[in-house]
This record gives sequence, C-alpha cells and structure tokens, in this order.
Amino acid sequence: FRRIQFTPDLMPADIMGTEVIQEDRASGRREFRFVPGPIFGNVILADEINRTPPKTQAALLEAMQEQQVTIGGQRHLLPQPFFVLATQNPIEQEGTYPLPEAQLDRFMLHVWVDYPAAEEELEIIRRTTADIETRIAPTLQADEILELTHLVRKVPVAEHVARYAMQLARLTRRQDAEAPAFIRDYVQWGAGPRASQYLVLGAKARALLQGRLFVTHADVRAVAPPVLRHRLKMNFNADAEGVTADEVVRRLLAHVPSPADEAPPRGIPDVYRSANAG
Repeated sequence: FRRIQFTPDLMPADIMGTEVIQEDRASGRREFRFVPGPIFGNVILADEINRTPPKTQAALLEAMQEQQVTIGGQRHLLPQPFFVLATQNPIEQEGTYPLPEAQLDRFMLHVWVDYPAAEEELEIIRRTTADIETRIAPTLQADEILELTHLVRKVPVAEHVARYAMQLARLTRRQDAEAPAFIRDYVQWGAGPRASQYLVLGAKARALLQGRLFVTHADVRAVAPPVLRHRLKMNFNADAEGVTADEVVRRLLAHVPSPADEAPPRGIPDVYRSANAG
C-alpha cells in the first residue's frame, strides 16, 4: 500500500521515480541508477488528486492504462496486482485543478461517499475518542487477488447483455443517431469505449458477489451510475438548469429498459443460478 499526498508542488518524478548518478568507488565509474517512486506499489491511494496540476496528474496515465512507467527511455513494469484509488473533495474547489477527461476515463468507478448514517457516525466517535488500538489483519494475499481478478474475467456474458452495456454507453454520445433528446440537450461529450468495457467487467464482478456465474441486464444497470457519471461532460444548458450527470444516467436507464425475466445461459449448473441456491 502506498499513499501519495497530492499537493500543488508535487512533480511527476515524485510519483514515478527518477534516475540518479551512482559512482562505483572501486572503479570510479559513474552510471545512472533508477530509484522507484511510490507508484511502484499494489494499492495506490492518490489523496486529494485534484490539488496537483494536470502535468503531475498525467503521470498516472501510462501507469493506469498500461501497468508500466517509462523513465529515461526505459520501461519499468509495475507490480501486480496494481490498483489506483483517488479522493477529492466535491465541495472545496479553491486551489484545485479539475481532472482532464483522459484521466477521469481511466478510473473504472466514481463513488460518492456521503455523510455517514447516525449509527455509523456514533461508531466513528466511539473508535476515535477512546484509547483503543486498532489492528488491521490481512485477509488476502496478492496472488489470491490476482486469482480473483482472473476469475471475474472468466465469467461468461451473453451477447445480448454485452450489447445492452454497449448500447448504454453509445447512447450517451450526442453524435449517435439513436441518442435521446435529453442527451443532445445536456451532454457535450459522452462515454467512450472504456465505459462499455467497465460496464461488463463491473457486471461480472457483481454477478460473482451475488453467487452467480452468469451476468444479467440487472447487473449492468446496477453498475451503470458509478461507471458513467464521471464520463459525461455536461454542457452549458445542463449547468444553467442544474441537470447533473447522475440525473442523465437515471433518465438513460429509464429510456433503455431491460427485459423483465432473464434465463441463465445454457450450460450453467442449477446450483449456480441463484445467490440463494444451496
């Protein structure tokens, strides 16, 4: 686990690493040696990512897409598994830099963390105002996480479900001939192909979490808001009328209903057809 505090003076080398000159005392020969930065971890927390300029934010682009960084013309592979989390304050905007669309598109999900419920807030008070030592025990090893990610990708997806996910993504693009009127009215740029990919991957993960080895339209619809909300660039009309990306996604899901009854694909054992089975 690596935590990177993003600040206005943070530089790309502070994230990726740099090359330093090292001298061999025996021979007197000097050579460059690469010193890895905090990006070389399994779980990367980019805390308050919007407090650093776009030049530094862009240091994550290659890492998040290609699982590698290139420094001094040399390619350095990142350890696996590799996962980036980022936080930003949606209220405080002073001294912040909006993330460019290319950066936003590399995040699979945009999750809103709201105020805690009353019982949750009370538990926070109990844990943080008493002399209690909090111990965190690991539950999974890196190789086990890799196995789980491979398992997610092995979950079969029927073509009509994949087409449904693709349809949701394509209909957010105002240039699409079948885009509904509210998309043309409020959306400047819609979701790209990564949205279609992440809708399917998110739906696969949800199916497994519910004990199923097949994906339904309901799985796609459940992950649509966090997958799509940060990929929609709203236009001036939306800003003037207070229309948010979440509202557009809700209207899109209502515009493209899913079949009421879905049968599992053939070849799926009965025991895996329901989360309540067995």
